Amino acid sequence: MAPGSSVLVLRSPAFADGAPIPSEFSCRGADVSPPLAWTGVPAGTAALVLFVDDPDGRDWVHWSVLDLPAQDGSLPRGVPSAADPPRQGLNDFGRVGYGGPCPPSGTHHYRFTLYALAAPLGLTGHPDGTAVRAALAKATVLARTTLTGTFRA
Repeated sequence: MAPGSSVLVLRSPAFADGAPIPSEFSCRGADVSPPLAWTGVPAGTAALVLFVDDPDGRDWVHWSVLDLPAQDGSLPRGVPSAADPPRQGLNDFGRVGYGGPCPPSGTHHYRFTLYALAAPLGLTGHPDGTAVRAALAKATVLARTTLTGTFRA
């Protein structure tokens, strides 16, 4: 790594990477978003996007947070769906904002992926997961990091 360079890191005080997500953050609890913090945003970043999905549930979208400021930062526990900023997309439960783990059976993995982008996505309103994925596929991604939690039905 070059001097002065950094690595994008996403963490949560609520759960460690690869560890179970507490039920408070699931449909069996308060169904509020966990607190998150990130560091190491690379130079040249214009916006950050957080995308949360479940690869064990056909890539079910649980949350998207769009065009966050391009700096080290955090999101508190329980970001309200009406909060603007941050601007949030429509999840696969059909609601704007966070929808926590709610697997029908077995243990599922939940990927909290933070993208550092060269330009904001520029999506308007509350786009669904398909629109966010399509925009991310076209975006110049400078860095990405993933924090994965698990939840058992």
